[in-house]
Amino acid sequence: MKGWIAPAEPLIGVEDVAPPEWVADRTAGRRRGSVKPLLRAVTTVARLGWSASPLLLTLVAGLQVLSGLATAFGLLATADVFTVLLGRGPTPERVVQSLPAIAAFVGALALRALVETGVSAAQAALAPRVSQVADDRVIAAVVGVELRAFDDADFRELLRQGGQNGRRAIEATVRELTGLAADTIAILAACLTVGALNPWLTPVLLLAAVAEGLATTWVARLRYAHFLRTVTLKTRKSVIEEAATHRDFALERHAFTLQSRLLAEYRRVNRDLVRQEVRLQHRVVGASLLGRAAGALGIGAAYVVLGLLLHAGSMELALSGTAVMAMRTTSAALTDTMRAVNAIYEHSLYVELFDQLLAEAAARTRAPSAVPAPAPEEIRLKDVWFTYPGQRDPALREITMSVRRGQTIALVGQNGSGKSTLGRLLTGLYPPTRGTVLWDGLDLGEADPASIHDRIAVVAQSPATWPMTARLNVRIGRLGRDDPERGWTAAMRASGAGEVIAGLPKGADTVLSRHFRDGQELSGGQWQRLGVARALYRDAAVLLLDEPTSALDAHAEARVFEHVRADDGRVVIIVTHRLANIRAADHIYVLDRGRIVEHGTHDELLARPGHYRSMYEAQAAAYTDRP
Repeated sequence: MKGWIAPAEPLIGVEDVAPPEWVADRTAGRRRGSVKPLLRAVTTVARLGWSASPLLLTLVAGLQVLSGLATAFGLLATADVFTVLLGRGPTPERVVQSLPAIAAFVGALALRALVETGVSAAQAALAPRVSQVADDRVIAAVVGVELRAFDDADFRELLRQGGQNGRRAIEATVRELTGLAADTIAILAACLTVGALNPWLTPVLLLAAVAEGLATTWVARLRYAHFLRTVTLKTRKSVIEEAATHRDFALERHAFTLQSRLLAEYRRVNRDLVRQEVRLQHRVVGASLLGRAAGALGIGAAYVVLGLLLHAGSMELALSGTAVMAMRTTSAALTDTMRAVNAIYEHSLYVELFDQLLAEAAARTRAPSAVPAPAPEEIRLKDVWFTYPGQRDPALREITMSVRRGQTIALVGQNGSGKSTLGRLLTGLYPPTRGTVLWDGLDLGEADPASIHDRIAVVAQSPATWPMTARLNVRIGRLGRDDPERGWTAAMRASGAGEVIAGLPKGADTVLSRHFRDGQELSGGQWQRLGVARALYRDAAVLLLDEPTSALDAHAEARVFEHVRADDGRVVIIVTHRLANIRAADHIYVLDRGRIVEHGTHDELLARPGHYRSMYEAQAAAYTDRP
């Protein structure tokens, strides 16, 4: 039967949903060396560390170098101890002669322990500061992004991956880099020590390091490919999880008994992710095994070389103990290095997205301009087209129109006709894809964005439910207004919000959010009244009302429109599909499939056959006895 959902048919999204463009780009180029993301991530974290605290970053780096020197000094001191203890002479004398070397060895160990404690303390102070800087940069970059960016699904996913996950990855990378630096310096110290004992030992130790390094790179490639493969699956999982657990879906989730279906959907997607994860881990284990085997062969080769040197008399037996300790140090450090590099590489994927998010946000943020937008006497659109990000078909096409101050215009049409989009173009919230939007002859593309927004006020169909007091929910319309009391009184009277506030436990000081103790929740209609009050309190030159009264009763709705029309000092743009309240509009534009198909006054449009008369008669029929 048509419309019936088969048991295997997914509820959320589609099975083969297209990945974001930034995933497709990386998938196409992932074979071009996987070390670059790691290096870029380290560079990013280092820059953030320098911005957070140059002193702490320098201190961590300096202490790491000092730790490496202590390791090298300790190994060389060990050589002196073995040389003296295994030299010729009476045993008591050899012990006495070795005491300075033993003291030096113990001192090196104590110094290294002290330095490592200092590194831990400095790193503990640095990591949260770096995370704070990263948080600040994300918010600073995204808060000014143009409105249409949030209509782009790719950008929203990039914001989630690069913002939330990227910031966590950066702090984790700071900690992993500290351990990686210590292990790398330990390897270098061990190689330098054995090189000082005999130059033939250094190449074989480096061979072990190179072998494990190649295995680490291989594992990094596997993890990178896995990340790209599963981005879309993880997105679907999070969407299903939200539908299955969040409050916004709770009513219909229970009313339509969707719990078991959502649970089954979640488990199915999760099983796919688990299969991918198991496949990755099997391949990682294989690559790691090969790397460790190669590293072990390298260390084994070093022992063979050591044995040959001892057999040939090219190295004293006393020094072989130091060489063995150096090789053990190298082996342990290589294992820790491989683990740290894998962890950093996994984090580097999100750090790279963090960088891309900042770049994308900057590209989608209009730069300030020295040209201020006027309080327009006339708004004019000339052959305007608009296409949403990721869409092929324009939402608006060939729009030419004008409106003057003191006029109230209405944009009407069926759902999806483009009326809300046109309202956002008229107010400068969206830039046109093609064509020109002019305020008093000034192209808004040349005007300062902040000055444009300062001239407009917007009432949305679903106004923002700001988690603050009722008073601030209205006053944020224009914080710092010169005449707040007069503005408050006028906004309360025109919107009917005063009745809402009067019914709250603490009046205007009641916090409107269930997240806080004693916080209150409002109905949809009550939030709409506050949204109207907020826009009227702003007292802007251009007022956009986008389905502003859909949740209001008839009396409240009529009062809002009466007060809005009574003000002739601004441009009023009403977006609606309810025609009863726009009869007094100065001009009505009827949209269909992105085009203006009719325009005129209510009486003019009603006098001739067309879309408007058809819609009006259909709505009027609901209030008559005629079929």
